[in-house]
Amino acid sequence: MHRAEAGKSPERIAIAENERENAMKQWIVFHAWFMTAAAAFGGVPDFHRGVNLTGWMQAAGAHRIQFARYTKKDFQDIQSLGCDVIRLPLNLHAMTDGAPGYTVDPLFFRFLDSAMDWAEELGLVLILDNHSFDPSENTDPAIGDILVPVWKQMAAHCRNRSDRICYEVLNEPHGISDAAWNAIQQKAIDAIRSIDTTHAVVVGPAGWNGYGSLGAMPRYKDAKLIYTFHFYDPFLFTHQGAGWADPSLVPLAGVPFPYDPARMPSCPSALLGTWVENSLRYGYALDGTEQRVREALDIAASFRGKRNVPVYCGEFGVYMPHSDKKERAGWYKTVRSHLEEKGISWTIWDYRDGFGLFEPGTAELFEHDINTPLVEALGLDAPAQTPFVPGPDSTGFGLYSDFVHENIRESSWISEGLLDFYCDTSPVSGSACIHWSGSAQYNAIVFAFRPYRDLSRLVQNGYALDLWVKGDPPASKFDVRFIDTKTAEADDHPWRMTAVVDEKIADWNGAWNHLSIALGDFTEQGSWDVNAWFNPQGRFDWTDVDRFEIAAEHLDLDGMEFWFDDIHITGP
Repeated sequence: MHRAEAGKSPERIAIAENERENAMKQWIVFHAWFMTAAAAFGGVPDFHRGVNLTGWMQAAGAHRIQFARYTKKDFQDIQSLGCDVIRLPLNLHAMTDGAPGYTVDPLFFRFLDSAMDWAEELGLVLILDNHSFDPSENTDPAIGDILVPVWKQMAAHCRNRSDRICYEVLNEPHGISDAAWNAIQQKAIDAIRSIDTTHAVVVGPAGWNGYGSLGAMPRYKDAKLIYTFHFYDPFLFTHQGAGWADPSLVPLAGVPFPYDPARMPSCPSALLGTWVENSLRYGYALDGTEQRVREALDIAASFRGKRNVPVYCGEFGVYMPHSDKKERAGWYKTVRSHLEEKGISWTIWDYRDGFGLFEPGTAELFEHDINTPLVEALGLDAPAQTPFVPGPDSTGFGLYSDFVHENIRESSWISEGLLDFYCDTSPVSGSACIHWSGSAQYNAIVFAFRPYRDLSRLVQNGYALDLWVKGDPPASKFDVRFIDTKTAEADDHPWRMTAVVDEKIADWNGAWNHLSIALGDFTEQGSWDVNAWFNPQGRFDWTDVDRFEIAAEHLDLDGMEFWFDDIHITGP
């Protein structure tokens, strides 16, 4: 029996079996259509279902990418769901040295090569999405001055890769006329083709890649193009709670899908007088229906049929914090089913985070935290889930060596100065170290554990924080500290367990210092929480450690610089 069917009645099991049989028939038709279309459309790679892999290469620069945030295992996990494509958003313009040449940082290419290697080895299509995108800023009419040199370099670097690699010119151009954007996109296509005539290029319309703007695109002559659009209708349902919308939809919650007049929320006071109020009162009754969703998707399907070109939905999704879990899954099923019925391939936004496939408030572990009903609504294969059972660490582990280690989120807060995780100036070992300079007081380098860690046994057994540090500012000091997890108890706070690094234990002479600080020698230093300071109460919990920090707690580090390498928790 299927895992999810345990305890169901025979009637419900029969219904589930029928649904799976129908989904399989639909999948066979969809796959056959796309295989035929792929051959007809100039040999673009065939792909069907996938995810956007967000929050990885969308950093502010190559030296801020947390490379181990995703690994080959994540690519394997995604494939095991039944996906055959990954759209990889890249903050591509930030990976360059800027005007006038926009030379791409070799470090970025090093990271990108690993992602392409994993995709090719697994037979996945990988779409390199130029996600140099700010929703608050209109697309610059001069953006072609960046797109041309950047895409020439990308094409030169990737032209010998397999045809499973695709290029996407630019995510969601907006605030620019169709004619202006179409001409710019043509220049980008020409720039790519001057170097690489092999790989497919994903092109999309202005107007945020809206399906309604597909028809405004020209009939590009290139035979290896895939036309993309994004889908988030009805917006009040998919984006309730979203702070980046205009106006902010953070106050909005409880919008149902499909529309149900008895359950419609009143308009939040902050949104009175905006388009949101009007939509809640009048428009949503029409927009918030499955029929309207299908009609909107039919616009993209009609474009595909008229132009006889491959069409791909690069993004669709529902922001989870304020949406009903069951209705969210129902929306995905409606959209996914209709896309596949019309022969349109797709990648959801996204894999993890606010639109993702995992349960909210979890560490997003593939074996423990998958939102199974949502995955099944997408027609994917939900892995068997087991409860996450925390236990104490029994051996040491690394935090940083050449890059931040797996299952750790780099969550630093740097308001001033520079932080580089890939400084290649005389590291202790390997190819890189951390360089931190000009930091303001209270800024911190943060290593957030996902999931949290139980270090209690390591404390008892004499384990230590082991690291290398160098610097040359006299009389400077900073804290190294562990922060425990704030619980739901009203009087609990994220307590700190701290050690001070100063001239008493390190020589600030520009040479590397090897430090080993026993975990048992850290002392509790209180907590900063909800804009208030709480004195220590002896409540720090080594069984529930949320993160490790290197913090400018004592003074501004303006004009000072430090280097760190090989940060580990090691045995005595």
